[in-house]
Amino acid sequence: MNNNILWLILLIVNFIGITLSYKFLKNTGLYVWIAMAAVIANIQVMKTIEVMGFVTTLGNIIYGTSYLATDILNEKYGKKAAQKGVYIGIFTLITVTAIMQICLQFTAHATDTADGAFQTIFGFLPRIALASVIAYVISQTHDVWVFDKLKKRMPNKLWLRNNVSTIISQFLDTVIFTFIAFWGVMPTHIVLEIFFVTYIMKFVVAALDTPFIYFAKKIHTDETI
Repeated sequence: MNNNILWLILLIVNFIGITLSYKFLKNTGLYVWIAMAAVIANIQVMKTIEVMGFVTTLGNIIYGTSYLATDILNEKYGKKAAQKGVYIGIFTLITVTAIMQICLQFTAHATDTADGAFQTIFGFLPRIALASVIAYVISQTHDVWVFDKLKKRMPNKLWLRNNVSTIISQFLDTVIFTFIAFWGVMPTHIVLEIFFVTYIMKFVVAALDTPFIYFAKKIHTDETI
């Protein structure tokens, strides 16, 4: 199937997934989604694809939804709840990386057929994880802070605080992650193309997630943390 169509399908599936996660599991569902997104995004990002004529990596969509999750938490439950989501994402990523590095040290049995792929996927994870953790801490903390400030100053402009906080924060994330993860590993022009296209993809995800945060605001109005 065409990559452009697959990208749109993946976008829709992710938005539906986070919406259902919140609807049925409430704020716990958002924390689960953040943890899941932290792991999946850092595995997906190792696959380079071409979408709409540009070179980019997978992982942009589900990673972008983690900002939607913290924005919903910030809007519905406050800054501390959103920051808790950030801490969960960081803890999950670091723990998974540590566990998988130990797993890589096991000697595969002679009948094993998956070790090569296993080594390829998780052998590169420490650098990806380092880049991701640094970018995640800075950008997500910034996102929570900006969203909270805008919420206090412009309480009736949810669409504005959702988009402004996410778009700026994802720019920081893309700069930090791309250059730590890929500089010196891929040709410079590919790294720059990945940077620009990745940010555009994240920008699109941020813009399209606005209806979902409005929907989330209307459900579970009686829920407390």
